[in-house]
Amino acid sequence: MHPVSDIFRPRTKRQLSLAQLINLIKDEVNMNAQRTIHKRHHVEARARDFRTHDADFAQWAAGYGVIEHEPATQCRVHALADELVATGRYGSRTDVFALFRAADMISSAGMWLVAHMTYAQSVYLDGRPLDSQEFKSNPEGHTGGALNMVPAYTGYLLANSLSGETRSWVMGQGHCVAAIDAVNVLVNNLSEAQASHYGLSDEQLSKLVTDFYSCEIGADGRPLSPLGSHVNATTAGGMIEGGYLGFAELLYPHMPLPDEKLVAFLSDGAFEEQRGSDWAPRWWRAEDTGLVAPIMIANGRRIDQRSSMAQDGGTDWFAEHLKLNGFDPISLDGRDPASFAWGVLQIESRLSACSEAIKRGEAEYPVPLHYGVAETVKGFGFPGAGTNRAHNLPLGANPRDDETARELFNTAARKLYVPLEELNAAANALNNHKEVARPKERDHPMVAREPIEPRYPNPRWDRTNKPSSPMEAIDAYAAELFALNKDVRIRVGNPDEMRSNRMNATLDLLKHRVTAPEPGIAEAVDGGVITALNEEAVICAALANKGGISLAVSYEAFAVKMLGAIRQDLIFTRHLKESGKSRFWLSMPLITSSHTWENGKNELSHQDTTLSEALLGEMSDTCRVQFPADWNSALAMIDAVYKSRGEFWNIVCPKRAVSSVFSRQEAERLCADGAIRVSGSGQESLILAAIGAYQLEQTLKAAERLERSGMSHSIVYIAEPGRFRFPRDEIEAEACVSQALVEELFPPHAQARVFAVHTRAEAMSGCLRPLDTGARRSAFLGFRNRGGTFDVSGMLFANGMTWAHIVERACHVSGKRVETCLSKAELEIVRGVRAPTMEFWK
Repeated sequence: MHPVSDIFRPRTKRQLSLAQLINLIKDEVNMNAQRTIHKRHHVEARARDFRTHDADFAQWAAGYGVIEHEPATQCRVHALADELVATGRYGSRTDVFALFRAADMISSAGMWLVAHMTYAQSVYLDGRPLDSQEFKSNPEGHTGGALNMVPAYTGYLLANSLSGETRSWVMGQGHCVAAIDAVNVLVNNLSEAQASHYGLSDEQLSKLVTDFYSCEIGADGRPLSPLGSHVNATTAGGMIEGGYLGFAELLYPHMPLPDEKLVAFLSDGAFEEQRGSDWAPRWWRAEDTGLVAPIMIANGRRIDQRSSMAQDGGTDWFAEHLKLNGFDPISLDGRDPASFAWGVLQIESRLSACSEAIKRGEAEYPVPLHYGVAETVKGFGFPGAGTNRAHNLPLGANPRDDETARELFNTAARKLYVPLEELNAAANALNNHKEVARPKERDHPMVAREPIEPRYPNPRWDRTNKPSSPMEAIDAYAAELFALNKDVRIRVGNPDEMRSNRMNATLDLLKHRVTAPEPGIAEAVDGGVITALNEEAVICAALANKGGISLAVSYEAFAVKMLGAIRQDLIFTRHLKESGKSRFWLSMPLITSSHTWENGKNELSHQDTTLSEALLGEMSDTCRVQFPADWNSALAMIDAVYKSRGEFWNIVCPKRAVSSVFSRQEAERLCADGAIRVSGSGQESLILAAIGAYQLEQTLKAAERLERSGMSHSIVYIAEPGRFRFPRDEIEAEACVSQALVEELFPPHAQARVFAVHTRAEAMSGCLRPLDTGARRSAFLGFRNRGGTFDVSGMLFANGMTWAHIVERACHVSGKRVETCLSKAELEIVRGVRAPTMEFWK
C-alpha cells in the first residue's frame, strides 16, 4: 500500500478522479486499522501467554480494585522484570512483582484518601462507610486532578524502589497536592512539619482530612494547617508551588545537575500556557544537565471544558506535535502506576543511550527528548470521572446533605479501600531506602544540595570620575565571575538584546546555546546563554539553575512578561524562609536595562516601569529592587548579589554612559545601607531625594540652581527603596533600615522633601510612606506614562522630571516663591506654555 502522502500523486498520465482518490484514502485507513488490530491482538496474546506461565506475574496482572493493567503495560513490565533479574538488581521475579503489587495497593489507598480529603472529616482504617455527619459542611479540593496524580506519584516511588535510587520530582499542577500528601502519609514520607500532625491512625488521618482546606488562621495571620491547596514549603520534597500553570514545563530542562535525575509531572491544561516548553530539546545537554523524564497527565479536561489538545485531536495529535518539536513521545497508561514506573525507567534509558552516542561521536544535539504521555480520564477511580465536575467536586452534591451522593461516595470508597495490614506491607516494600542506602523522597537530591562556594573576582572600581556605562561594569564583573567558576553550571537568560544591553564580554565568554552554531557569531552547542524571544522561557532557565550561578538581562519594558514566573519563585522561596528551611542557592539578579528613561526612541511600548513597581510589592527581605546610579554603585550591587543566598534582585541599570558620583567606599555603603547622603549636612530643612541615575543627574542640576538662589538643602540617593517601607512582618523588619538611619538621612526637622524617582510616583510614594511628610510638604515626581520617539531629555521633559520641575516642586513644598529660582521663560517651560530650548538643558 502506498503512503498517504503518495495518494495525491498521479498514478498514470491521467489525473485520478475524485471517486478514485476517496477510494484510495478509504483503503489506506482500512489498512492502518487492520495493522492496529493485528498489533493489539499480538500484544494481547503475548500478555496472555506470560500470565499462563508466570504465577507471580499473573497475580500482579490481575490488577487491584479499580486498577487494571493493559496488555501493553503487562508486556512492558514482564520485560522489565526480566532485565532487573538478569542484571542482578533483584534475585527473583517474585521480589520484583511484590513491588508492583505494592504500588497498586498504595495507589488505590491514595485515591481513597484523596476522596476523603475533599469530602470527609473522619477517616476509618477499617473501611467502614461514613454517615452524614462525618462529611464536611463545605467540601473543597481539586479532586479530579489529584486522583490522576496518585498513580503518577506512586509510579515515581515505584521507579525509585525498582532502581534503588531516589529521583527528584517537580509537579506543574500544584493544585493536585492532595495526591502527594495522601501518598506520602501512607508511605511515611512526610516532612517534619507534617509528621508531627499526621500518620496511619484514624485520629491522625481524620486530622489530615479536616486540615485540608480548613482555612484556619492563627493570631499572626498565617495558616494553622501545614497542608495547602497547592504544593508549599511543608510538602515533602516540593520545589515549586505550581499555582501558575505552564512554568514547570519551562523549568525542568534546566533543573537537575549532571548527577541528578528529575521526573517532571505536567498537565495537558498547562500545554496551552507557556509555549516555550516546545524548546526543551534545544536546551538539554548531558554535559551540564541530569536526566529528565517529563510526563504529561493527559486527562483531556480543563476546569470548565475539554482541553485544547482534546479538541484538536487528543493524544494522537499531541504525539505528532511532540515529534515535530524534537521529542520522542512514549504512550503510557495514566491509570496505572506500573506504566508510570516503566515510563520513567524507559525515558532515562533512552536519554542515556542518546548521550552516550553523542560522546562516541555517533549523534549530535539536539537529542530527541523522551516524553511520556499518560492518557487517562479526569478523576479516574471515582464517580464523575471524565466530566466537568470532576475538576473540583465530582459527586455533584454534598454527601452530608444528599443521600445519593453519600451512597456514591461510600460505594466508590469501598472499591478503593486497602486493609491496614496490606497497606503497611505495601509501604514497607516500597521503602527500601535503608537496604540500598538511598535518601527518602522527602530528601531527594535537588532539595538536599550542598551550597556551592564560588570564587569571586576583584571588582574593577572606577577611579577616573569620567562618565561610563553601569551595564559595562556589571558585564565586566559577571564575565570574570563566570570565567573563575567554569566548573559550575552557568545560566544566563536573555530575550535577544544582550549586546544592546552592553553584556558583550559575558556573551563572548559564554555564547548563545544553539544546536548548529553560525560561523562568526557568539554561538556554541554548549553555550551558557539561553536566548529566545520568549521572556517566560529565558527567566525560567535562570530561575531553574538553583545548583549553579544564574543571571538574566532584559529590556525593562519587556521584562514585565517575566513577572508571573518570578513571583511564583518568590512565593515559594519566602515560604521556605518562613518555615526555616534552607535556601542554599546563590541569589540571582535580573538586570533590567535599556530602561524607560533611556529607551525613548522606540515609542511608549518600550517605556514601562511596571516590573520594578510590582517587585517592590513583594517582601523586601527576599525580593530586592535596586537602582544603581553609576559604575561603582552598579559594581557594588552585582558583587553583593552573588555573596547572598536565596534572594532575587532586580537591578534597574542604565546602559548609557552616566556621570560618576560615588567612590568605591560610598558605593559599598550605598549598597549596604540602601541610601546615602550625597550632599549637605543634614541640618537643612529641604531634602532632595533621587532614585535612578537620570533622576540623580537632574536632582544635582536642580541643586545648583537652588544653591544659587540661596535655598539650603541636602541630597539623598536611595538605591533600595524597599528597605525604607513600613515592614509587613517581623522577617521583613529585619531587612528594613534602622530608625536611626532614617532619621540621619531624613531628620524630622526637614519636612520639605522632593522625591525624583525612576518609577511612577504613586507606586514609589506608597513604598516610601514612612518618608512622606504629607501632600503639602512632600512631592513625588516620576514616570507619568508619557513617551514616544524621544531622547533622554525628551522623556524627562514629557514626564515632568527635569531639573526645573524639581526646583519648582522644591519651592512649593518649602513655601518659597518659585519666581526667586526660575526665570519667566523657565517657568513657562515648566508649565507647558513653551517647549524647552537648548539653553534650558545647559
